[in-house]
Amino acid sequence: MIKTLLAFTPAQRSAAVASYLGWTLDAFDFFILVFVLKDAARDFGTSLTAIASAITLTLAARPLGALLFGLVADRYGRRPALIADILLFSLFELLTAFAPNLTLFFLLRFAFGIAMGGEWGVGAALAMETVPPRARGLVSGLLQTGYPSGYLLATAAYFLLYPLTGWRGLFIAGALPALLVLYIRRKVEEPPAFARGRTSRPALFPRRADLRTHAGRFAYAVLLMTAFNFLSHGTQDLYPTFLQLQHQFSHEMVSLIAIIYNTGAILGGILFGALSERTGRRRAIMLASVLVLPLIPAWAYGTGAAALAAGAFFMQFAVQGAWGVVPAHLNELSPAKMRGSFPGFAYQLGNLLASINTTLQAAIAEAEGSDYAFALAAVTALAAAVLLILTELGPEASGVKFEAGEAAEEDR
Repeated sequence: MIKTLLAFTPAQRSAAVASYLGWTLDAFDFFILVFVLKDAARDFGTSLTAIASAITLTLAARPLGALLFGLVADRYGRRPALIADILLFSLFELLTAFAPNLTLFFLLRFAFGIAMGGEWGVGAALAMETVPPRARGLVSGLLQTGYPSGYLLATAAYFLLYPLTGWRGLFIAGALPALLVLYIRRKVEEPPAFARGRTSRPALFPRRADLRTHAGRFAYAVLLMTAFNFLSHGTQDLYPTFLQLQHQFSHEMVSLIAIIYNTGAILGGILFGALSERTGRRRAIMLASVLVLPLIPAWAYGTGAAALAAGAFFMQFAVQGAWGVVPAHLNELSPAKMRGSFPGFAYQLGNLLASINTTLQAAIAEAEGSDYAFALAAVTALAAAVLLILTELGPEASGVKFEAGEAAEEDR
């Protein structure tokens, strides 16, 4: 693993680093809100279920950003699309800190969702088209661990800054990702698979014939990502609230448990991403999905902080293990001309279909007498089972050579 990374050229290493950091900082900005739902609800004079709709709005807006920035990336390049995207999501995060009322707060979270939606697809295309084909699984796992890494950063910010700045100060800190643009401008190049063979600039929108040809595979990718997003958001978004309300854990204990389970998520993403080079993408995803089911009792019904922390560690190891395969899997399934837009749009449409998750789980918990454990367990079990079935029925394209990727590999 280390040997593979050390063999990268400077351009390959910079693309992988930029993609990882972009997703890390994007997730950091997103997850700040999950720690302060209770505070925002109190300040705006509304219920926890109502304020949780801000997460739903953010998730629902992400397909718009994936399509917009993906089309820009397919026409103008991965690098300028990524720079514009990072600047925008940092700006909307900063403005959230100064929202004077609930309406503007919701509007800003929707705008943030549009910008957030563009980052993953563009960053994944940049990385997957730049690195050698044999390293895609490993880089896929590293890239996807940006999500729990961002969650980990949000946890650290909550632990260190919240007592000093309150919940609004955390959103001010969320403007820092804009500094990543300086690194991208200096170090990152367009990937060979995009830059080579471009005798003319493609149309902004794909041809109808291309859309018809790939409609079936796109529909499958959307369904797959819907299951993936129910699984990840179903195990993450309300877990801090579950620890706060159902177990009455302190701010410090919630932070510690979140650090523990995000460490598990990072390890799982890297391990299963690398494993997928040996087993194929589908088998790695299915193995991680199967592991989720027996972990549910300890994760949702563990008695005491230690048991819940252990259950959460292994739960996120499995959940993000499955996710660690996704960047490589979706990019390999994507048509070459739409690799900037296809993976991200499919991913974020899945997010849209799963965007009811937080509100759904909060409503189930309230209907069951504030039993968040039941709500978390029920949604997670169903999502893991559906993901397992969809992956078994789907296609495999592990190691497929991209347009210029083969030439790039031979040059090395």
